[in-house]
Amino acid sequence: MFFRRLREGLHGVRQRWSGGLSALFSGKTTDAAFWDRLEELLIGGDVGVDLSLRYVDALKKEAGAKGLSSPEQLLPLFEEMMVSQLSAIPLMGEPVTLKKGELTVLVFVGVNGSGKTTTAGKLAFQWTKDGYDVLLAAADTFRAAAIDQLQVWGDRAGVRVVAQQQGSDAAAVVYDALQAARASGAEALVIDTAGRLHSKHNLMEELGKMYR
Repeated sequence: MFFRRLREGLHGVRQRWSGGLSALFSGKTTDAAFWDRLEELLIGGDVGVDLSLRYVDALKKEAGAKGLSSPEQLLPLFEEMMVSQLSAIPLMGEPVTLKKGELTVLVFVGVNGSGKTTTAGKLAFQWTKDGYDVLLAAADTFRAAAIDQLQVWGDRAGVRVVAQQQGSDAAAVVYDALQAARASGAEALVIDTAGRLHSKHNLMEELGKMYR
């Protein structure tokens, strides 16, 4: 039921975003308002500011080089560009599958309020129910009560939660969790992180530190 609700929620977001793009590319002209709206939709769809600007600039250049002037003519180029970028992401569109005796690490990243902690907890609950050895890591050391919230999920699932005090170094939490997962033979380490926007350089650098 959890996964069904998640799919339905994501479907609604996708429908609203694709509806905006469909309306834009059904227009008559590629004037300044068209490019501004495309940029707005891409950024609003969490494509990222820098990447959105690169998409718009590349599409403008392609339109000029090929003499395309209508949104309808640009749509195939836009779709090709998006598919090319998404298909380059490792494991894009593939389900997360655990393997007995092998450690799989998942890091939940997203903006505040997107449901990272809840989803991490529910996954831990489901995978434990399915017979896997799971560990949770409370690497959201900024938000008040984030560690307690994840601990509640850990208690429900019967899963150990690796945590430190609020304000601690998130990378240190991840390091401790990895050591604990390897030592215990865990098959899944689910890491909850603090909410962040991709435009916040210091918070994105923190993710890089966790990865290292």
